[in-house]
Amino acid sequence: MASSTGNEKSVNPVLRISQLDALELNKALEQLVWSQFTSCFHGFKPGVLAHFEPEVKAFLWLILWRFTIYSKNATVGQAILNIQYKNNLSQTEKYQPLSKHQKLWYLIFTVGGRWLEERCYDLFSNRRLQSFCKTKHYINFGAGLLKLCGLVNFLVFLQKGTFATLTERVLGIRSVFCKPQSVRQVGFEYMNRELLWHGFAEFLIYLLPLINVQKLKLKISSWCLPIAGLPNSENTLAAHCKECSLCGEWPTMPHTIGCSHVFCYYCIKSNYLFDMYFTCPKCGSEVHSLQPLKYKIEMTEL
Repeated sequence: MASSTGNEKSVNPVLRISQLDALELNKALEQLVWSQFTSCFHGFKPGVLAHFEPEVKAFLWLILWRFTIYSKNATVGQAILNIQYKNNLSQTEKYQPLSKHQKLWYLIFTVGGRWLEERCYDLFSNRRLQSFCKTKHYINFGAGLLKLCGLVNFLVFLQKGTFATLTERVLGIRSVFCKPQSVRQVGFEYMNRELLWHGFAEFLIYLLPLINVQKLKLKISSWCLPIAGLPNSENTLAAHCKECSLCGEWPTMPHTIGCSHVFCYYCIKSNYLFDMYFTCPKCGSEVHSLQPLKYKIEMTEL
């Protein structure tokens, strides 16, 4: 990054990544403002803002423009990153603020363009007349052409590093650092620690979905709380097992899997469908056959 010397108002070119970060911050702010505004109408009838949504959005973006571009020559995202817009049409290399015409045209291109696109879509979406269809076709063609020009401008921006958006290129405004950037002194020890932690976190994010946590939990519980010496006769099964071994409640439609424990039908069925190698959490027995309990359990203890 090159920087000019001398005057305090001399400009410093901005990195590509900083300009893209500023654009993302602007989008995040707009979404936050819109979500906070719509939350004020949760108690009203649903769809109360649907008919006036383009106008309401345009009004909110107008307020943002008034207190950002018009007063400070920078958006909120640019102000966070210490960036400002410079009038690139001026012949001097020193910092020159935007003219009033550039600010007004910026408002028309950004706020007015988005309002026109949304409103035209609502106007011509349900029209069947031939004249409306032609107008809609021309509008769609113009919108597609603008998007194509925006793509070409972005490719040029990746190569040269100036004019991140088509609006900036047309109006001749460029992002510059409003203050000289100081060199950050970051130790290698801190950088290595951060890289290791980020790598470990990404490894866990990739690995954890592959681990059957439920089966591992049941396996550990069977090791920690072993149950031995239970009789295997069906009469004793019906007398002692009066709770589901999975949910701990009175078994609904009690079933067995071949061991001396009882399960709710829905508990054992859902677990067996989720894991074909499901084992009993009490004794670790595998599912041999899912059979209903033959003897009724008296519900006197309820």
